[in-house]
Amino acid sequence: MEIFQRMHTPKVIIIKIGSNVLTQSNGLPDLERMAHLVKGIHDLIQAGKKVVLVSSGAVAFGRQALPLSEKLNPVIKKQIWAATGQIRLINQYQDLFGKLEQPIAQILVTKEDFRDRKHFLNMKNCLEALLQQGILPIVNENDTVTITELMFTDNDELASLTAAMLNADTLLLLTNVDGIFTGPPSEPGSELIEQISSSLPEMTQYISATKSSFGRGGMLTKYAMAKKSADLGIQVIIANGKREGVLEEFAKQKLRCTWFEPKKVKQAAKKWLAHGAQYYKGEITINEGAKSSLTSSVIRSLLPVGITQIAGEFSKGDILLIRDDKGTKIGLGRAEYSSKLALERIGLKNQKALIHYDYLYLFDHD
Repeated sequence: MEIFQRMHTPKVIIIKIGSNVLTQSNGLPDLERMAHLVKGIHDLIQAGKKVVLVSSGAVAFGRQALPLSEKLNPVIKKQIWAATGQIRLINQYQDLFGKLEQPIAQILVTKEDFRDRKHFLNMKNCLEALLQQGILPIVNENDTVTITELMFTDNDELASLTAAMLNADTLLLLTNVDGIFTGPPSEPGSELIEQISSSLPEMTQYISATKSSFGRGGMLTKYAMAKKSADLGIQVIIANGKREGVLEEFAKQKLRCTWFEPKKVKQAAKKWLAHGAQYYKGEITINEGAKSSLTSSVIRSLLPVGITQIAGEFSKGDILLIRDDKGTKIGLGRAEYSSKLALERIGLKNQKALIHYDYLYLFDHD
């Protein structure tokens, strides 16, 4: 395929396996498919690739093993299935990878783990240490302690965050279709879109909003997360995890898929900030002069003299949302000091920057 001639050679790969890949149509776990993918992942590691696996399937494993009353609260039911299913899921991985003598580690995370910069770096250091020791990290959401508003959209978001955190060059999203099509994949006239370049207009009109029966997200979520990752300099591939030899074809660069062309790689701190749109603690409104300064070709920090309004309480290190005087969101940044100090300095000259340019991420409004 022509797109593989333009792809970067993968070195650090985040592989996300969706619920529908690991589950049969009758709701039972697809152990044969799981074993097939485990073998493919092991082959990639043996070839010198660093791999992190983001795996769905815990709720499906739990649902299969433990029927619960329809009257039970849906959130409680999901927590029970996640708690019981996660053990079954990881035990299955332990058994399959153990036969190949591949050590694994389980990492359970929540959105909160990505919000705090220090916590984020601790998690990053742990994952990097595991990879250096040849251990495969298997990451999943800690569904048992998260509630609806703190949940990831789905594991595509978690995989995208993990890829940004580890400065991965490749994010491989395995779903139950070959990629993004020009219409519903089941329709005869629909064609696979093999490449989504960074300059292409929005593709959302092509994408079905249907969610899977086991996961929370759909193809629209995958597209949004893939586009964001590609904008940060990570190449993204959406492919069919049900396909025989999918990881072998990926390794041989012969995979039928949709490839998102990456833009120039962003700094690590900016990758963290890029995913902070849901984590910010305060809002900063800036005047036209400050906006022009921040968006010019010269790299500049945000000084209190350009700030007209501050909303919310925040501490040093928290993520802030920046708006212009018309209310348009223009970027995100990390606070260099608290909201109390910021309010005292608002509009004043000769003050320390509230957001340093190293920790400033501007949205793309092209």
